[in-house]
Amino acid sequence: VQLVESGGGSVQAGGSLRLSCTASEYPYSDNYFAWFRQAPGKEREGVAAISTRGGDTYVSFDLKGRFAISADNAENTMYLQMNSLKPEDTAVYYCAIRRVDDRYWGEAAAYRSWGQGTQVTVS
Repeated sequence: VQLVESGGGSVQAGGSLRLSCTASEYPYSDNYFAWFRQAPGKEREGVAAISTRGGDTYVSFDLKGRFAISADNAENTMYLQMNSLKPEDTAVYYCAIRRVDDRYWGEAAAYRSWGQGTQVTVS
């Protein structure tokens, strides 16, 4: 599976960005299509995910109210709308996809397919 992110960039605090990630295919009948981020010196953390079959959405508790995830299954594309951005949101944002199973959607080690990452800088 090839994943391609776009939409990163630099923005002032309080601004908004929308990230996109397009998958070459959905590899399974139901997938977690997820966003992660990694700031310098920190571990990769789960931001949000969406199940491709049922459309269930999951957002990290700390980001609820500011970040929202959506998907267009006809285009195999997922979006991350980020509002009220803060400097601490600065990170490389990655998309990833895997089969839905009993493991937590935000467990990075459970994903095998990753995008190349897109830089988000908030100043």
